[in-house]
Amino acid sequence: MPLAPPPAYHALVDRLGVKPLPDDLLIQALTHASYVNESGVPAASNERLEFLGDAVLGMVIALELYRRYPRAGEGELTRMRAEIVRGTTLAAAAARLNLGDHIILGRGEEAGGGRLRERNLAGAFEAIVGAVYIDQGYRAVRGMLRRLLGPELQQVHLEGARLDPKSNLQQMVQARWHEPPEYVTVEAVADEQPRRFTVEVRAAGVTLGRGTGGKKSEAQREAAREAIARLLLGGDAEDDPCT
Repeated sequence: MPLAPPPAYHALVDRLGVKPLPDDLLIQALTHASYVNESGVPAASNERLEFLGDAVLGMVIALELYRRYPRAGEGELTRMRAEIVRGTTLAAAAARLNLGDHIILGRGEEAGGGRLRERNLAGAFEAIVGAVYIDQGYRAVRGMLRRLLGPELQQVHLEGARLDPKSNLQQMVQARWHEPPEYVTVEAVADEQPRRFTVEVRAAGVTLGRGTGGKKSEAQREAAREAIARLLLGGDAEDDPCT
């Protein structure tokens, strides 16, 4: 027996701001793998639509940021996109839609609080994006995402990413050199007061920034901040720009 459309179907579509989706496509977008695994019902989970939606989402947000912020460099655009498409952001957008109320879950996942789980909310959001793209095309999905992620598109530019400097730098470095940054302690005065540590952050054999603090973690954050500032200014790291 095929699954029926979820409750309050029309209210959900109204919140999405798109034309009604075919029942079978909407049901697939909302069907969690736990339901398929437990029920034995011949239904497809939303994992394939989630895969597609993730790619469409990245493309739409990249183009939106490219057009909105013509002076932003590659590193800043990468940082802003990563902030918007991360799971926490998508889960928050899904919560504003009350999307968790509509996810079709297995009994175990339901009992474990699956309707509020960030991973499930973000996955369902991406699956909806994939479904709208398949049924209504790029223009419709772009308009939907501009509405649903409008607060994040504004906030990420006005306030900057909410990521800590080390996470921020890691995304920038991996996008540019395809490897994580390395933090090296170059000086440590731990047996005196005040304690002092000096740390350099490096990538691809190049020193990007240097920081000092009373703890190694503080010195690492300062080094990351300096490295981010250098990269956002557009200056390629030299053999050792910190010496």
